[in-house]
Amino acid sequence: LEQLQEAPVPPDLLVSPSSQDGDLGSECPEDRGTWTGRLDFLLSCIGYCVGLGNVWRFPYRAYTNGGGAFLVPYFIMLAICGIPIFFMELSLGQFSSLGPLAVWKISPLFKGVGMGTILIVSLVAIYYNMIIAYVLFYLFASLTSDLPWQHCGNWWNTELCLDHHVIRAGNSSLPVNISNTVSPSEEYWSRYVLHIQGSSGIGDPGRIRWNLCLCLLLSWTIVYLCILKGVKSSGKVVYFTATFPYLILVMLLIRGVTLEGAWKGIQFYLTPQFDHLLSSKVWIEAALQIFYSLGVGFGGLLTFASYNTFHQNIYRDTFIVTLGNAITSILAGFAIFSVLGYMSQELGVPVNQVAKAGPGLAFVVYPQAMTMLPLSPFWSFMFFFMLLTLGLDSQFAFMETIVTAVTDEFPYYLRPKKASFSALICIALFLMGLILTTEGGMYWLVLLDDYSAGFGLMVVVITTCLVVTRVYGMKRFCRDIQMMLGFKPGPYFRACWMVLSPATMMALLVYNIVKYQPSEYGNYQFPTWAEALGILMGVLSCLMIPMGMVVAVLQEEGTLWERVQQASRPAMGWGPALEENRSGAYVGSLAGSQSPKPLMVHMRKYGGITSYENTAIEVDREMEEEEEEESMI
Repeated sequence: LEQLQEAPVPPDLLVSPSSQDGDLGSECPEDRGTWTGRLDFLLSCIGYCVGLGNVWRFPYRAYTNGGGAFLVPYFIMLAICGIPIFFMELSLGQFSSLGPLAVWKISPLFKGVGMGTILIVSLVAIYYNMIIAYVLFYLFASLTSDLPWQHCGNWWNTELCLDHHVIRAGNSSLPVNISNTVSPSEEYWSRYVLHIQGSSGIGDPGRIRWNLCLCLLLSWTIVYLCILKGVKSSGKVVYFTATFPYLILVMLLIRGVTLEGAWKGIQFYLTPQFDHLLSSKVWIEAALQIFYSLGVGFGGLLTFASYNTFHQNIYRDTFIVTLGNAITSILAGFAIFSVLGYMSQELGVPVNQVAKAGPGLAFVVYPQAMTMLPLSPFWSFMFFFMLLTLGLDSQFAFMETIVTAVTDEFPYYLRPKKASFSALICIALFLMGLILTTEGGMYWLVLLDDYSAGFGLMVVVITTCLVVTRVYGMKRFCRDIQMMLGFKPGPYFRACWMVLSPATMMALLVYNIVKYQPSEYGNYQFPTWAEALGILMGVLSCLMIPMGMVVAVLQEEGTLWERVQQASRPAMGWGPALEENRSGAYVGSLAGSQSPKPLMVHMRKYGGITSYENTAIEVDREMEEEEEEESMI
């Protein structure tokens, strides 16, 4: 009886609804896990950032925007925009150990930003895996003694097909007019792989290409098996997929620079044209390359960092990954343009006539160049295997972002069934991607590529930057980083976060809107309804932000302004995931359950003040005192 009398009985007010049901132990969600190796996180970030764009976009952007001079705005934009936003995303993820949706406990009013991110990543994952399916198709086609796109005379070739071997065999002193001809590799890509002649446009998809459908199924199967156990499995796969591309890239580089005419291509790639620096387009192109190459705004960096230990040195990792990514892009340019220089000499045409970007480079120009080399099937296989490994670890990040975001929202139900949930997501995205395997699938892929991660992604990044620095507060964010790393970010990071990065992103957004051009594929112009659908994809991710605001405000109590103020403050559970890492304002604020109504809301309703609010008020006072001291100094 004495023991029963001494045992304190908590009032109903202090017990959340979910903790009244019975045993608390059964209510605890399964541990979300962490990286199992020291290099898992670093290699995953490198694999995520170093993707297909480094090979097929950067070299082309460099030579069209001033050659070697392009490196000046490229590295300036990396410093202003790339590195600071990269570090901000890693900091948010590591500090909270939450995915792109749950991390908005930092300011629930803006949870729609996370919803917009998931929508963007889902759309990108659909078409990105189709590109991997194309790579698999070419990879299997390379397993032969004679590459199928080497000669004309196949059933898919037309009368316009001109074999480069014929040009070389002819009298080299006589110029050959190739302006009205098509290479065998181009017809193989468009007429055999895509079979695009079976579709009249985006509104007429035609039949499913079953060989492409099987390749897409294989690519989704590979991705699922690699993310089956979350970061514990994908963290091990990246030891191969993040490092092996470098080995192949070096092999292609050495082979490329030893070819006759290679210097011609490299010279074309790097000859600086400093007059280009006076053009705003060059600076915008540099910022866009940084923006998409580092993968900021897609939630992948935040997701990967959320599986770190609390004191992981992400400051060091930021510089390793961002600078490594830039150097890889430059190296890839040498590997690509050395081969293009050789190819232009073989065909007797200028380099600018053979240089292309995007899928045109990967599936037409470079495969054609491979046919001119001895052991062409070997070099073709190595090139496409490099593209496969480059693409896969970026796709791992997209999938991990989606799965982590949703499982962090419903940890009790989905974390124990993460493998099954991942399978459902993969199957759903595979089915949605089936339209890309049709004869008119390339039109849909171009539409997704142009609009899914366009201005919507920029709005997401700008909003994130402004919320963290203005709503949450720069002082508080810097103090959070100090809790993790032991030091506060310097003036460089603070200046970029407050002014330079958001301003650059705004300039990019305005430029994209002002210089808007309708999508096209070759000579095909997209109809108005397709353009409207594309714009809707971009707008929908932006609309998630005001929709999220409405939901957050409706969940609060009081007048409209009071609701907005309450929804913009950090939620009860915001802060480090483990109690041992909580200090200052975060001590004792870790919610013991997943109650939809945190303790603080109950206390407001019935009167009184919580220890969380009390400590928060004390911290606010300390911050105000610090600001007064700094202003006096």
